[in-house]
Order: sequence, then C-alpha cells, then structure tokens
Amino acid sequence: MTDDAPAKLISDLKIDTDARSTLPYDQWVQGLGLPLHTGYFIEDCRTIETAPWDFLGCNSAFIQLAGMEGIVDARVTEIAPGGTVAPYRFALDEAVYVVDGQGMTTIWADGVGKKTFEWGPRSLFLIPRGSIRQFSNARGDKPARLISNTHLPVGMSLVPDPSYFFNNDYQDTQLLETSEDELYSVAKRAPGGRGASWHGNFFTDLAAWNGLVPHRQRGGGGHVVDIRFPHSEMGGHMSVFPPGTYKKAHRHGPGVFIMIPAGEGYSIMWPEGEEKVIVPWHEASMFVPPNNWFHQHFNVSVEPARYLALSPIKQMRAERNNRLLDQIEYPVEEPWVRKMYEEEIGKRGLESLMPEEVYQDPHYKWTYDENEEQGAVLDASAGRGL
Repeated sequence: MTDDAPAKLISDLKIDTDARSTLPYDQWVQGLGLPLHTGYFIEDCRTIETAPWDFLGCNSAFIQLAGMEGIVDARVTEIAPGGTVAPYRFALDEAVYVVDGQGMTTIWADGVGKKTFEWGPRSLFLIPRGSIRQFSNARGDKPARLISNTHLPVGMSLVPDPSYFFNNDYQDTQLLETSEDELYSVAKRAPGGRGASWHGNFFTDLAAWNGLVPHRQRGGGGHVVDIRFPHSEMGGHMSVFPPGTYKKAHRHGPGVFIMIPAGEGYSIMWPEGEEKVIVPWHEASMFVPPNNWFHQHFNVSVEPARYLALSPIKQMRAERNNRLLDQIEYPVEEPWVRKMYEEEIGKRGLESLMPEEVYQDPHYKWTYDENEEQGAVLDASAGRGL
C-alpha cells in the first residue's frame, strides 16, 4: 500500500440489524476484538491498554463510558516512536485530542493538495468530514497517543455498515480549499457564545490557552471559553476554576465528552435521589456524565483546574430552561458536599477558599476585575508554535 492509498477496513463482521438490544456500532466495535474500556471514567488515558489494529497499522482501543449512550464515541490511536499510521478517509467530522506526544497530521482529498500541521500534548484539532488523514509521530523515543471523538454511533444506527463511513469516496473539497496556514492556523476570537468564543480547527495547548471570561452561572470564581469548529456542528467549551474552590452541581443530556488538560481534583456524578459516583481526575483523565445525572467539579490542587467539554450535535442536546431544576445552588446543596471537599483538600495541607457567603446567599457574586468583566484578551504566549 502506498502512502496515498487509504487502508483497507478490517472487519468482516455481519451486523445484525434485527438485534434491537445491541446498537450496530456496539456490534462492530465488539467484533473488532480490540480493547474496549467501559465504566464511568478513565483515570489516565495515557496508560490504558491498546492492541494492534491492522486497519490503521498501529495500536488502538475504544472507550465506551456510561454517558456516551450511543451518541458519541472515543477511539485511542497510539503511534509508535517515529511511526506513521495508515491513511484513511472518514465521512464524519473527527475531533482529535492529543493525550501525549508530538507529531504531525497530513490531510488531503481527491484534487486537493496535502496540508500538514504539527501538534503536541493537549492540542485539539478537527479533521473535516470526507477528507483523508494520516497521523505521524515526530519523536523517536516514545509513542504518541490521540483520542478521536465522533458521532459514529448515531451514523451507524442509520447506516449499519462501517465501510459507509471509512474510506467512502464521499468528500467535500470546499472544506479543504483554503491555504494551509488558514485551515490550521491558531484559532481566533469571534463574537458569540458566553462572551468569549474561539473559532478555528486548531488549538495548540489547552493547558496554556487563555482568553476566557467569567462564568458566573456555575460559581467557584470560574472562567469559560466556547470552542467553535468552522463548518461543523461539533464544538464545546473549556472551563477553568481556581484552587480551593468547586463549582455548582448541574445536569444536562448525554454525550458530553470531558477531558482534563490540567489540574487535579474530583467530580461527583449521580442520578437524582440515588447513589453517587466519585470520579478522581488529573491531566489525561476522561469522563462522560450520563443523561440527566447531576455532576459537580472540585479542585484540590494548588493550581487552576481545567476541563474540556466537547458537546454532542445540536439534536442530541436536551433543552434546559429551568435552572432551578437543573442546577443546585450552594445554599441548598447537601451538607456532606462541603464537608467532603474540606476533608479532601485538607489531606493535601490546603484550605477551602470558598467564601462563607456562598453558602448563605444564592445571589452571591464572585469578584472579577474590570478587564475580565469586559472580556479577556488572548495571551500571546498561548497561541504560538509548539
């Protein structure tokens, strides 16, 4: 096979469309025989088991956490030191987060020349639908590891044939017919969102990315920035909140893929009135809150904590118009929440910086400086080369 030839899809699995209890996507993944990681969270995506997948010519694995619920998927691609995976075309938009390593991605389509860009740890980028892509590891001393996020489970429920999505001749050349610098230049600020929205196909390092604005709704003195990919319904946001604080519990629909670029803490997830699930996290942790489960994020480190949340397509997002039902304010949260946080942060020799007033006044306003109130400006160091 030449470098330009898409790899052959390795799966002779016959999908039983009459098996109502198992989604076509689930049947396909299980039939591949690759490691399949399930549960409520992955504490460290850098260390989970992978195995050879002939289709890509590299080690791979799949992740199916409880909150994905047949809407989104997660696929691990591990590139050997100095290695290059087989090229493949994919019919859907593919968001890729770099868990570890440094490398390059080359994309092209029939009649459109190759475009190559470099990435490093904690980079986030979008590969447009219908394009051919190939990933390479720039380092010769350690593997690189990527996690892809797509809506393939939804697609395969409509067309239960993986070859319809992998290496299908469909392409939209207009998505690539722009200069290389423009297509994968650093994302730029644009109007919209919650006061700060970053628009582009490439985010260099989410642990260093600034240009966030106050996020009063969730408390904890946090900040937020919305992420928008051009010509795609995929997107999301990144939240940052200070040490010694935690955010308000809230809930929403399924399929919100959460990855931790920086910080250390834990989250609590629970369906209303039922038992709680504790999710410990640090860099490279991942979790997906199940449908309509409350979840709450706690920072137990001396540094700001960050999480990236990639949202499902619009049709899959539940409309939330009643904050009284879908968010728990500090004064009415159960007392054990505060008690547990103070105990956990105390184990590290730290103290909670949550103001006493937040537990008494549901309208308490966190203090932000004047510049933040008007909207932050991109830190020049956050958008430079790797």
